[in-house]
Formats: sequence, C-alpha cells, structure tokens
Amino acid sequence: MAWQWHFLNFFFFNLLIYSATTKASHCSIKGLPLVRNISELPQDDYDRKGLSHITVAGSVLHGLKEVEVWLQTFSPGSRTPIHRHSCEEVFIVLKGSGTLYLASSSHEKYPGKPQEFFFFSNSTFHIPVNDAHQVWNTNEHEDLQVLVIISRPPVKVFIYDDWFMPHIAAKLKFPYYWDEQCLQVQAPPKDEL
Repeated sequence: MAWQWHFLNFFFFNLLIYSATTKASHCSIKGLPLVRNISELPQDDYDRKGLSHITVAGSVLHGLKEVEVWLQTFSPGSRTPIHRHSCEEVFIVLKGSGTLYLASSSHEKYPGKPQEFFFFSNSTFHIPVNDAHQVWNTNEHEDLQVLVIISRPPVKVFIYDDWFMPHIAAKLKFPYYWDEQCLQVQAPPKDEL
C-alpha cells in the first residue's frame, strides 16, 4: 500500500512539473524551429463562437517587433466585434467571402455609420490606424479564412457596443485574447487617439 502512495505522489508531482513546463514552453521563443508546420501551431477560439485563431508569427510568441501574422477562420455568420486599434492591419482572403464595415471617423466623437465593402476569395483589404471596423462572414455556406498582418504588435484593441458609442467609452482589451497567457502587463497603455 505504501508503494502505491509513493507511486501516486511521484505520478502527480511529475504531471504537475510537465504541465508547468508545457505552459512555459508555449510562451517561450527559445528553441523554436525556424520552419514550423502551421497545423501544429496552437489554435483556439478564445471563447469567441465561430472563430479559429492561430498566431503564425507574433511578438509575444515569437519575438517579432514590427509585424505579427495571424491565420483566422470564421464560420458562416460569425464576425469580429466593432473595434479599432493603433496599428495598421492587412487582410488577405484565402477562402470564402464576407463584408467589411469601416468607419473612417477617428477624428469624430464616435465611429458613426460605417461604409460596407464586400470581399471575396483572393482579395485583400487594409484597415488604417484607429479606424473602427468589423469583419463579417456573410456567406451562409462557407467558412471565411484570412491571413492577417498587423503592425506594431502586440495589439491594443478598443471594443465598441455599437457604431454610435463614443470613442472615450470604448473598452480597452489589452493584452488581447491570444496574448493573455504569455504577456504580463505592468500598466495599461493609453488610448492613442
């Protein structure tokens, strides 16, 4: 009986060490191979129904300082929140189609009524710094898959309840969902508008 107790203690102790090491290695850039298989990279929905996110190359996970690259898949009907950020963003549509809602009114008190832009497979579009926007998969029959490149990572996102919510009332989300595990923040960054 005593050997079983020692075995269980040994097993749970090693399991605890292994899980701590695994979590630490997920956030460490040491030892990462230069060439990586995208299908083996961490993928999650971050409690956002209909989203699949992979950070292909990033500041927090890979040590990049100027750009970050994401592979995102949106199921039919899913969308981003209405948001803005203090970085440029480029989308390359790999599969599917959808609608971009863009309000280029960062100098106003609130985003206002957005313009609608339809996009499709093999198209691209960019989001200027601090322009409120939302990306929707408006295709009822096909996933939307996009490659996203952002400047100035890690991203600081301001989220709006609607298009007429004042900029000063937008909720700051930093670190953003996919950076939360690995990025420790001392003080919240200031709104850059």
